[in-house]
Amino acid sequence: MCQKKLYWVFSFIFIVGAALACQAFPGSRNTTDEPGRLLFQDDFSDPASGWNRIATTQGETDYADGVYRIFINEPNLDIWSFPGQDFNDVRIEVDALKVGGERNNRYGIICRAVKQDSFYTLIISSDGYYGIGKIQGQDYSLIGMEALQPSGAIMKGAALNHLRADCVGDTLTLYVNGEKIAEVRDPSFAAGDVGLIAGSYETAGTDIRFDNFVVYQP
Repeated sequence: MCQKKLYWVFSFIFIVGAALACQAFPGSRNTTDEPGRLLFQDDFSDPASGWNRIATTQGETDYADGVYRIFINEPNLDIWSFPGQDFNDVRIEVDALKVGGERNNRYGIICRAVKQDSFYTLIISSDGYYGIGKIQGQDYSLIGMEALQPSGAIMKGAALNHLRADCVGDTLTLYVNGEKIAEVRDPSFAAGDVGLIAGSYETAGTDIRFDNFVVYQP
């Protein structure tokens, strides 16, 4: 099976929120099974909903036109953002769309952020790969895999993907466009904030828009 090596250059930026100018999303590919009780939701129509609006030479996060933008203006860099919540077990869903940069990127969902640099990531790339990992300070590791893996469930290029991350007990499960593509176990983090992340590899310019961020009780 083809694999994609994940090398993480430890130039992280944590930005508690943001998004930028955007277009209407073409339509969510929601999962079909019924979620539990609604815990938190954000359609990014309100710039005061809790995600910060920050711009630096390295990247930007900001609200605009009802979506949320993470833009990476430097190679080998990740930017993430949290809305300032605290949950135990969660089911998180979001729509994500690449509007700029190379397909060789990464973006997705954060759960159980115990600190601004300690959390789980459930990510995909615009060239069709996925992974579940853990960030602890300057240390990043994939869980249950040595490299990002390909999946036909991921829509490539500038296409909408509906992501779902279940963080329940010590089990982390990633769904893309209604299809379960990965499940791993790790006991490191039991609760914390939720969030969004995007990153670049050798080429800067990764530009991801997020919409319809929802957190349910599983």
